[in-house]
Amino acid sequence: MAFDIPRDAMTPVARVELDRDPAPHPFEAANRPEIDRNWAVEHAANPALFDGRMMLFSELSLRGDVLAGRCHEVRYATLLYWRKYPGTLLAEHAFAHAALVARDGALVAIRMGRHTANPGGVYFAAGSFEREDFAGGRCDLPRNMAREVGEETGLDIAGLRQDPYYVLFSRNHSTAIFRRYWLDDDAETVAGKIRAFVAAETDPEIEGPVIISAGEPLPAGIKPHMAAFCDWHFGRPQITAIDAPSGDPISNRDSP
Repeated sequence: MAFDIPRDAMTPVARVELDRDPAPHPFEAANRPEIDRNWAVEHAANPALFDGRMMLFSELSLRGDVLAGRCHEVRYATLLYWRKYPGTLLAEHAFAHAALVARDGALVAIRMGRHTANPGGVYFAAGSFEREDFAGGRCDLPRNMAREVGEETGLDIAGLRQDPYYVLFSRNHSTAIFRRYWLDDDAETVAGKIRAFVAAETDPEIEGPVIISAGEPLPAGIKPHMAAFCDWHFGRPQITAIDAPSGDPISNRDSP
């Protein structure tokens, strides 16, 4: 097992190469009875939880300017159990964030619904990697980010201007992989679109949008990795974006 990445620092990377290993994850294999018992407790406390499938990592390392990793499909119940023991050397969690930047420079995040595993949490629309994100065995990060943003907010980020690099922030054995996407509308217009989408949903995942502006206090419920990103984003007034070409400017779809 290898987890060799900077902690508690915003770290730009040129490429992200995350590969799926079809073998069982060692952490899940070693803790099945405990995972089942914990799931019974978690589900009894929140029956809305769904024990779906997601990816948990057994390797994650920074090799020059490339983040490389190996992950395995596990039960969501496994993640909930792992969250109570994140110091294990067997597993780490990683996920991608499409950081939405409005025309006025504000960030547009979301607040999670009270029925979710992160009630009231504030971060960018996101979700754990799933099998469908791994075309040919390697993770398609833009696809994951576009899917999660669409499912939670109704926004379509395909074709938007985007940074030509990713930025990592890792703490407590969880790694957020950020990429900024630049919107044509101001923050309040974007937030209005999200509110309308949430109002039309029968069972929305989120309570609604959260606008984060420069010089304003961070909202209640903001997660530590989000706070670190906000400090980094608003501390860099000289920002550059690119127009998304027909292909992703950072290739993470190389053939295996």
